[in-house]
Amino acid sequence: MERVLITGGAGYIGAVLAPMLLERGHTITIFDTFMYGAEPLFGFCQHPKLNIVKGDVRDGLALAKAVKDHDWILHLAAIVGYPACAADPQRAHTTNVDGTRNVLMAMSKGQRLIFASTGSTYGKVVGIATEETPIAPLTLYGQNKRDAEKLVKDSGQEHAILRFATVFGPSPRLRLDLLVNDFVYQAIHNRQIILYEGHFRRTFLHSHDAAASYPFTMDHFDKMRGQVYNVGDTSMNYTKRDIAEYVRKYLEFYLHEADVGHDLDQRDYEVDYSKLAALGYKAEVDLDSGIQQLIKIFSVFTKHNPLRNA
Repeated sequence: MERVLITGGAGYIGAVLAPMLLERGHTITIFDTFMYGAEPLFGFCQHPKLNIVKGDVRDGLALAKAVKDHDWILHLAAIVGYPACAADPQRAHTTNVDGTRNVLMAMSKGQRLIFASTGSTYGKVVGIATEETPIAPLTLYGQNKRDAEKLVKDSGQEHAILRFATVFGPSPRLRLDLLVNDFVYQAIHNRQIILYEGHFRRTFLHSHDAAASYPFTMDHFDKMRGQVYNVGDTSMNYTKRDIAEYVRKYLEFYLHEADVGHDLDQRDYEVDYSKLAALGYKAEVDLDSGIQQLIKIFSVFTKHNPLRNA
């Protein structure tokens, strides 16, 4: 089987993806800074086909050494979300843009790249966002990913670009800043959810299905090569208020709707996923199942450091 490098492989999606690829027989190298620790890898670190390299995509020399001799580069490493990017704009740019440039420069002819982008590149959209919708990101995070996408497209390297819906669900590297995850955590531990812009629509995707899109893309790469794909499922378009009501099916809490916040990405539109669906991709985990999984975890889990992105 093939050799696969995953940048950011100890992250929220990477820690779900790596075991999938090991089960398929691939040899995996995880390249990560481990800024949140190595615990996400404990469940599968004993696998004989797993290699682990501590490194930063901003370090071109270390990255070039890691990229060598791999068939696939799955580039997930990033500072994710507009709050994290706004907190340290320079680190966000050097990681998300310059780091992507380093990946491309390290690649050789014949290696294939799958690049993780985001629906936040669209900005404010009227109607339904398709892959043909012009991207006009409103935040530094979206702008970073737009710029990185351009680098990938202009590089001449074999590639596919995946623009993900808002992900939710458990992972060995939990994230509480994601909307569904945050709502469930708040309902359990604070017994309330503070909701703003409740009518805003988004599309959601379970962490398992987000990870599964990578082996799917590898299997369909000949058809997906050189193109951009929205990754999600049309059945998972919901308003933020819809999400709160889904959580209420399983938990009792006080829902307080107030004008206390603003989504700087202006994500208030449906997304069309028919292009990827036409190749056979479909989400396996629905919102109900994902929320029930989160309830199991968050019922016994609390943040040790409230300032840390758990």
